[in-house]
Amino acid sequence: MIFSTLEHILTHISFSIVSIVITIYLMTLLGMIATFFCITGLLVTRWIYSEHFPLSNLYESLIFLSWGFSIIHMVPKIWNHKNDLSAITAPSTIFTQGFATSGLLTEMHQSTILVPALQSQWLMMHVSMMILSYAALLCGSLLSVSLLVITFRKSLGVFGKNNHSLIGLFSFDFDEIQYVNERSNALLNNSLLLFRNYHRYQLIQQLDRWSYRVISLGFIFLTIGILSGAVWANEAWGSYWNWDPKETWAFITWTIFAIYLHIRTNQNFQGTNSAIVASMGFLIIWVCYFGVNLLGIGLHSYGSFTLAS
Repeated sequence: MIFSTLEHILTHISFSIVSIVITIYLMTLLGMIATFFCITGLLVTRWIYSEHFPLSNLYESLIFLSWGFSIIHMVPKIWNHKNDLSAITAPSTIFTQGFATSGLLTEMHQSTILVPALQSQWLMMHVSMMILSYAALLCGSLLSVSLLVITFRKSLGVFGKNNHSLIGLFSFDFDEIQYVNERSNALLNNSLLLFRNYHRYQLIQQLDRWSYRVISLGFIFLTIGILSGAVWANEAWGSYWNWDPKETWAFITWTIFAIYLHIRTNQNFQGTNSAIVASMGFLIIWVCYFGVNLLGIGLHSYGSFTLAS
């Protein structure tokens, strides 16, 4: 009777644990899908009542940026690829959405009439490509930052402090059983260290590979965004390029990631060296996207903190 009751209890406990694990997994995936559709609905709603594409100010661009993060998060999940992007994209979506919602003044949330320079069909093409490129490049850069953190962390000693135990492993008396057990434990510990280092190496390779893929995608978006912006600038201001602060930093961003893609093709520079360049790009993206808006100067001064507030 006791064993029957215990079996009944353990059966229900195991079923409950499996149900909880499956529910958490589904909530994680479905939560990002729900987030994606909610942000999409928000953007579509603003598009309808403002009668222009919702990328006219900082608040709308931040919402669109979080929308881009959610897309990057879901695509590998849909293709059932195992990757480390979710550890980057999910927090990025949350933090960006949170800052746009709670970190900006309420007045900055309001949709306003477009300034004459923005009243063009190029708004959707240029700005959407730039924001999507920022989302992809930021994710790829953060993967490279993670790679550097793992690489420069205190190195795991393959033959650590127990290394001295291996030297005299074979110089023992067969009667010393305890001595043999200690040496066996040393071998086991070093085997575990070898496994940990192999896993660490595999993780670094995976981070490098996914960083390269995501940055390559972002670089394509950035190139399209800059070219479409040059055409739009010629129509609006009569010149393809004016060395405006926003344009200058966009060019610097493009150059940094062009250097990354160039050196990444060389096997000798894959991994740490290319990741350092991508990590520099992470800071430059924020200067290009966010820092220039703090100044509120130049031809791209609309959407800055000064005008919005």
